[in-house]
Amino acid sequence: MNIAQLRSLVGQEAGSSGWLTVDQPMVDAFADITGDQQWIHTDPKRARKESRYGGTIAHGFLTLSLLSRLSREAVEVEGEFGMRINYGLTRVRFSAPVPVGSRIRARLKVQSVDDIEGGYQIVWLATVDVEGSEKPALAAEWIVRLYR
Repeated sequence: MNIAQLRSLVGQEAGSSGWLTVDQPMVDAFADITGDQQWIHTDPKRARKESRYGGTIAHGFLTLSLLSRLSREAVEVEGEFGMRINYGLTRVRFSAPVPVGSRIRARLKVQSVDDIEGGYQIVWLATVDVEGSEKPALAAEWIVRLYR
C-alpha cells in the first residue's frame, strides 16, 4: 500500500496481522531483558494458585513492543524509505490481560498521514486483540515516521 492509498483510508482500518502465540519462553525472555520478574508473569505454578487470571500473563510492555513485529505483517507501506522511525505513542491503554498461551493480533486504523521534511508521518490507532476476548489487550495512538 502506498502513501496515497493510506491517505484514502484515513478513519478506516488499513490491515491486521495474523495471530501470534504469546508463550512462556517469550514472556520469560522479556522478563530477563527488562528485569521485570514479577511472579504474575514468570511463575506459572504460583499464578495458577494466586492470580485472578488463573495463570501467567504477558507484560503490558511486551504486548506493546510486539506492535513493531505485528504491524509489518498488518500493513506494508510501499515506497523508497530509508528509515522507519517509531516517533512515539499517546493514549496507551492496557485494557485486558494477555494470558500466556493465547494468541494476539494487531489491527491498524489510519488516523492521519502528513508530509514532514524528508518523508511522512503516519498516526495509527493500533489495537491488539486477544483471540476469544471481547476486550482488546491494548489500544494506542502510534506515531510512525517514514523517511525517504
